[in-house]
Amino acid sequence: MFIDYAKIKIKAGNGGNGAVAFHREKYVASGGPDGGDGGKGGDVVFMADDHLSTLTDFRYKRSYQAENGQNGSGNRKTGKSGSDLIIRVPRGTVIKEAESGAVLADISGDGPYVIAKGGKGGWGNQHFSSATRQTPRFARDGYPGEDWEVVLELKLLADVGLLGYPNVGKSTLISVVSEAKPVIADYHFTTVTPVLGVVRIDEENSFVMADIPGLIEGAGDGVGLGHRFLRHVERCRMLVHIVDVAGSEGRDPIEDFKVINAELAKFDPALAKCPQIVAANKIDLADEAQLARFRAFIEEQGLEYYEICAPINIGTKELIRAVAEKLSTLPPIKRYEAQEVPLEILEGKKASTGFKITKDGDTYYVEAEWLIKILNKTDMDDYESMQYFQRVLESSGILNGLVERGIKEGDTVVIYDLEFDYVP
Repeated sequence: MFIDYAKIKIKAGNGGNGAVAFHREKYVASGGPDGGDGGKGGDVVFMADDHLSTLTDFRYKRSYQAENGQNGSGNRKTGKSGSDLIIRVPRGTVIKEAESGAVLADISGDGPYVIAKGGKGGWGNQHFSSATRQTPRFARDGYPGEDWEVVLELKLLADVGLLGYPNVGKSTLISVVSEAKPVIADYHFTTVTPVLGVVRIDEENSFVMADIPGLIEGAGDGVGLGHRFLRHVERCRMLVHIVDVAGSEGRDPIEDFKVINAELAKFDPALAKCPQIVAANKIDLADEAQLARFRAFIEEQGLEYYEICAPINIGTKELIRAVAEKLSTLPPIKRYEAQEVPLEILEGKKASTGFKITKDGDTYYVEAEWLIKILNKTDMDDYESMQYFQRVLESSGILNGLVERGIKEGDTVVIYDLEFDYVP
């Protein structure tokens, strides 16, 4: 079964807790604190796997969690870091944050993509000794790992997408010009999954063509196979629009052309602007008047036009040559850039506004699990981002909590990896 959409939950590992321990050794008096740090939690990492072609595996398992870091121990031993969780997906999978739709990663390259970062390990009590506190009996807990609900969308990596109504000859064309072997029959929706074929021009020149299942009026609203497969043409560098010029099923080829392009624009206006070449198929069933009428219409649109009869390979070489020439002038296959998840979404996802403040001399440690995602997405060099972060601290009551604990100007505030001097 071809599955190209899935929603899953991912959770990175939590950091291990720091240890409270003191050095004990014969003939060594008052060895002092030697509690080790906790280990880092494992990341959730996505990687492309060319042996996978669908997201079927995610239909049966919806929750994924990386390994937690181990706790520290005595003798300043750091806990073992948790193992990363590697999730393999088909190349071309786009990962989005479920609520906002922000793109977290486009799994089109070969490298690993860290989507959820593991929590850092907590400090052992070895870090908290000072001239005035030589036997600290506390350590810091590990930080929680990031968790996300994400949407996986498979968007095929193809140079050329074949468009058209059902049964206009798309599958026949791709079977003739490539090694692809789609199911071909004389009824609608024979192709129910996208089919990829490599079209070779010569030893050093080839491109990937995608046979997109037939579209009908209303596809942009989900009618028929709908936008389930329209997403697979979003990456295409150009489109080949195949039309039954003979009107063998009682439809007007000009209206067919208009309807399909209207559905493209409805689904994504950018698709309507994608370069197109029009291929009038089934010319063996059309008379000269039909050909002349359609040819004149397409030329009025300013589009390249070719007449073919795919089953007997008439005109296909000229069409493929024109496609290759057009591709040589176009930019590479579209890649989706990672986007920032809106801070408003991150704040809205917090489970509660609870927090914990620990005072150590003139240093105040703030812990709040819901703050981690907001902190990770805050740009410390951006004024507006920092202003928003300050508003979060105010609205959550953290600033008031610090005042109640007696914080003074110049005291240090530590919020996980963020450290700053307090200014009232």
